[in-house]
Amino acid sequence: MKRAAIFLVLLLVLTGCNPSVQPAAAERPRTIITTDGEVDDMDSFIRMLLHSNEFQVEGLVYSSSQWHYKGDGKGTLFTSEMPGTARRYGERTDLRWPGTSWMQELIDKYATVYMNLKEHDENFPMPDYLRNIIKTGNINFEGDMKEATEGSDFIKQVLLDEKEGPVYIQVWGGTNTLARALKSIEEEYRGTSVWDEIYKKVSDKTFIYTILDQDATYTKYVAPNWPDIRVIYNSSQFWSFAYAWPMVVPDKLKTYMEGEWFAEHIKFNHGALLENYYLWGDGSRIEGDPEHTQGDMEVAVERHMNQYDFISEGDSPSYFYLMDFGLRNIEDPTYGGLGGRFRQSESNPRRWEDGRDLGDLNPVTGEVDPSYPQVRWIEVLQNEFAARAEWCVKANNEANHAPVVMLKCPKDIKAIPGEKINLSCSVSDPDQNGSTVRWWQYMEAGTCTVPAQIEDAASQNTSVTVPENALPGQTIHLILEVKDDGTPVLTRFARVIVTIE
Repeated sequence: MKRAAIFLVLLLVLTGCNPSVQPAAAERPRTIITTDGEVDDMDSFIRMLLHSNEFQVEGLVYSSSQWHYKGDGKGTLFTSEMPGTARRYGERTDLRWPGTSWMQELIDKYATVYMNLKEHDENFPMPDYLRNIIKTGNINFEGDMKEATEGSDFIKQVLLDEKEGPVYIQVWGGTNTLARALKSIEEEYRGTSVWDEIYKKVSDKTFIYTILDQDATYTKYVAPNWPDIRVIYNSSQFWSFAYAWPMVVPDKLKTYMEGEWFAEHIKFNHGALLENYYLWGDGSRIEGDPEHTQGDMEVAVERHMNQYDFISEGDSPSYFYLMDFGLRNIEDPTYGGLGGRFRQSESNPRRWEDGRDLGDLNPVTGEVDPSYPQVRWIEVLQNEFAARAEWCVKANNEANHAPVVMLKCPKDIKAIPGEKINLSCSVSDPDQNGSTVRWWQYMEAGTCTVPAQIEDAASQNTSVTVPENALPGQTIHLILEVKDDGTPVLTRFARVIVTIE
């Protein structure tokens, strides 16, 4: 009897029935999310939950920023280090603090649709697992990193563990809790015989994706003390998914950001989680943040917004980058993908940046657009969001799922100028939907500035002729785009990189 009981316990653990342990899936990137809890963080968080099967969420950490901090409870006055914020708010004891329970509350809503989501993909994390990895980091003030916290110690633990591969730190607010974790590692190991080993291990493991600088801790501490940590700095492209989207997104794509689309595909009739997704004029108000006025319809009208228009998910590109839809961008941020396209910094080869002088050709305007490396994926991302909203309420055989794309040629090819290379793929669909195929050259991702000649762009089997004047060492990025004919239309990709010899 005792042996049978032990076997049963082992079986429960191995099959994932232990609610505090999430079984790891092979080859999914590990990630920790730090957040300051603004309205766009909350919307990013909701979408993240519906995409959380695509990566291994290791931690969810409350942090602060120049826009949100709790205060120390002692009446201490604080002035921002960031000049614009200092002018705007002056001395404060606290600022727009939404508390440390909103992630738990949204995970409770996620729990109501979890079993339905799991029917579509068994890799969706268990609600209890997500609850158990929520930690409170450095939240008292902007840039607070004086003392170790539960959140910083948790990040420290993950960065020092023995698991292989990078840990992607998504910075949705300030970098201060991450900075405190690194400071704790430095304080413990610098000056010891293992410091060089620890420094290299942590530098190689840590990969930061940050949206703007929302405090000064990266500049003042992380960059000078941990220069070998890799970082993606998104200062421009994210605006297409943030508050300024009406000024950035072309009219052709605005349909996917407007109230009619969100009302039909996201907000209503898709379960309790998405009922909490914030939109313009939805009547909602976040407690603790007096500047969340977008739910007021009068304010919406004043801002020329329609009811249920998209507000912002400015932090979502940090996990779009991790989603493996076949674009291979996680191999190199310069490739471009769902989370944007970046170039290597001239001053630090471990840092990749965007900027006003980096862009893709916008086919609508015919001009190079610094937002288009992100904008170009809006239709794909919004249709994916809509499909997952349906997963919350529909059975597997009632909803759409993405096509499966497999290259039947090498993904990396060497060729000489003028050479014709053959490309081929296979496509299948879990729902038995039809599909359309399109091969195209991502000009800005490659270094060859001359277009290659694609013979039959709409065929699974095609050939591409390398330009005669291509130079040795240059690269050509060829994208295979496959769309199914389900509802909503779902898209997957493959990328072939040709290097000129």
